[in-house]
Amino acid sequence: MSIFGGVISVTGIAFFVMVVMLIAAVGYALGRISIKGVSLGTAGVFIIALLFGALFYSSLSDALVIKTGEESVSYASQGLKLVENLGLVMFVTSVGFIAGPNFFKNLKKNFKSYIVLGLLIILAGGLACVACYFIGKGSESDPKEFVAMLVGLLSGSLTSTPAFSAAKDTVAAQYVDAVTVGHGIAYLFGVIGVVLFVQLIPKITKADMNAERSKLAAVDVGARKEYKGKLVSLDPFGIGVFALAAIIGIFIGNIKIPLTAQGLSGTTFSLTATGGTLLASLIIAHFGRIGRFNLTPDKKTLEVFRELGLMLFLIGAGVAGGASFIKYFKAIYFVYGIIMTIVPMIVGFLFAKYVLKLSLLNNLGSITGGMTSTPALGTLINVAGTDDVASAYAATYPIALIAVVLVSQGLILLL
Repeated sequence: MSIFGGVISVTGIAFFVMVVMLIAAVGYALGRISIKGVSLGTAGVFIIALLFGALFYSSLSDALVIKTGEESVSYASQGLKLVENLGLVMFVTSVGFIAGPNFFKNLKKNFKSYIVLGLLIILAGGLACVACYFIGKGSESDPKEFVAMLVGLLSGSLTSTPAFSAAKDTVAAQYVDAVTVGHGIAYLFGVIGVVLFVQLIPKITKADMNAERSKLAAVDVGARKEYKGKLVSLDPFGIGVFALAAIIGIFIGNIKIPLTAQGLSGTTFSLTATGGTLLASLIIAHFGRIGRFNLTPDKKTLEVFRELGLMLFLIGAGVAGGASFIKYFKAIYFVYGIIMTIVPMIVGFLFAKYVLKLSLLNNLGSITGGMTSTPALGTLINVAGTDDVASAYAATYPIALIAVVLVSQGLILLL
């Protein structure tokens, strides 16, 4: 098979597909294991992906070699990035469509709470990063490299690709690798920590989930009225409309806004494909139709795409992360990553509970958005037994997305 003037074997492509399916099968089996009612769920896929990347990445890399003349180049990393981004777009677009009908009603009622909580969570993470800097700076030979490592740890702790990208663009060229390594080290607990948090909190607080679902549903009373006429759909499953929303969202996400403040010359901000597809699908789902034309994909389609997207995202990110995790792992850096994950979660949860007085599921949904944690939202939906928690995630996520990018860049410039 010819690709971009080179040749890649069909066997290599088949091996890559087999690897993705194998990780999914074993990962879901691991996720089913429950200890006192707590399980990894879909995050089990991430653990297996990490292990595969750490142990067998070289085999995957060898299988995806493209020969151009006498040179051979592996496209394993590009293939994994494609899987990761495809999964992320599928998941986030599904979440937008699920949350959209109730999103603006919920946002109107809790708008200030979502803004404050999103900012607070990211600021708490930033302050935890600063604390780690002062704890460890005496033992580091290069302070600037240490700052780059810590900001990478912060982006990994919050599983934030935009913050990771912005940090790499802001640091000096010789420190880009430190950002990358830090992101990879912290990403593991950044995923697992929030997934476990949203499962443990309802058990620790002995929450009545039926009562909590009722509280959450009460927020959405008076949502979009159903159309009584006959709607015309592009296809029976709504895949066409889903694809259209994803296309519009990717276009929006690629719009780059220059940041011209002192020290940020040449740096840009964008919503990325994640923020763009979330925004597009929220707005389309809010209206639901144009005249008689149906803009709402079938619920089963959204549920399947949401789970499939999450699975693909975790495989793409996990295998790539596992490839460098062991090579660059340092116990103290992992500890810093744990601190930067746990502190903002606890601060955000307590503030939402005792100051903002949010109900438990609204609180946890906001935490997943504030932590920009895609996997944790998937877990919370299963724990809550309702898709309504996606509205809180969708409301808090954009605030956290912007804040974490600015905080990451600010730490690099100030420390």
